Amino acid sequence: MKIRELIKFQNVITKQLIFPLFVLLFAISSPLSLFAQHGEETHETTEKKFQPGPFIFDHIADSYEWHILTFGETHVSVPLPIILYSESKGFHMFMSSEFHHGHDSYNGFKIELDEASINKGKIVELLDNGEFEKPLVNISITKNVVALFFSVSLMLFIFISVARAYKKNKGTAPKGMQSFFEPLILFVRDDIAKASIQNKPEKYMPYLLSIFFFIFINNLLGLIPILPGGANLTGNITITLALAVFTFVITTVKANKSYWTHIVNAPGVPWWLKFPIPLMPIVEIVGMFTKPFVLMVRLFANITAGHIIALGFYSLIFIFGEKSIFAGYGISVVSIAFTIFMTILELLVAFIQAYVFTLLSALYFGMATEEHH
Repeated sequence: MKIRELIKFQNVITKQLIFPLFVLLFAISSPLSLFAQHGEETHETTEKKFQPGPFIFDHIADSYEWHILTFGETHVSVPLPIILYSESKGFHMFMSSEFHHGHDSYNGFKIELDEASINKGKIVELLDNGEFEKPLVNISITKNVVALFFSVSLMLFIFISVARAYKKNKGTAPKGMQSFFEPLILFVRDDIAKASIQNKPEKYMPYLLSIFFFIFINNLLGLIPILPGGANLTGNITITLALAVFTFVITTVKANKSYWTHIVNAPGVPWWLKFPIPLMPIVEIVGMFTKPFVLMVRLFANITAGHIIALGFYSLIFIFGEKSIFAGYGISVVSIAFTIFMTILELLVAFIQAYVFTLLSALYFGMATEEHH
């Protein structure tokens, strides 16, 4: 029965790959819009050359507006709410369009564009002494926040719909959206939770399912270059930090006596590694914090690397285009071809990274709750 479910899951995944392949066609228009934006900068100053570093990191970083495309000298973007509290200016709430894509200031606030500033890309306040500093409170709705709200809403819609389908069609074969997500749910339950946690694995299923689908869905949305996709949410280290902290807290709270005994006393370890310097307990305690740290960095690095590689291929168009327009058009064919290949590969990475994060979290839960004899 399990083999049949896996074969069915493979067939469903194969069908689902057709839509992303069509979505990839939109990526072809991305270099053109970026090239138009670069061309506008070239008209302003002919001596300024293309810098791939700032270009790449500006596109993977968070922003106070959702940029869609640039057509000639027209920037098409969705403005987002700016919510600030300053000790000197008080509470302010306005739309990011007041900044005019970062070129203007508004009510004494502006977006810092100086590459040398530690507040690059952040909102800063103009003080009376002429200096700039970050406002006391900044709870503005950024691009990643909007992407977070959308993905959470999408997850709620999916799981509520699937749960209702189970109640309504109890005892019958799944169909529609239920038939697609059931193999994934069984995969998390049987091959991750039950295989890693010996003591009541069903207690951890809500969290494991949540982080698996949260990472998986946001990884897929990050590959879609059009609204509401394109946000680098799982490539934001604050998001991966929050997920790793949740795993760390659950592991620490649910850990049993045997786990803490192993941490503090390290049974089976020679005494000269415990006295006079408690070397092994120090190693074990450090390991408690390095495990979630590795979870955070692994997800952040792998997802960010995929975006950087794609933008690196796009940068080749501008670099060669500065030498010759024919070289720019020639390399664009190669760049787009490699970008499409990398995007297809990222579909696999999107699933693997969700699987690895969930599996390691389950392994940590299993080690913390395992009874040692």
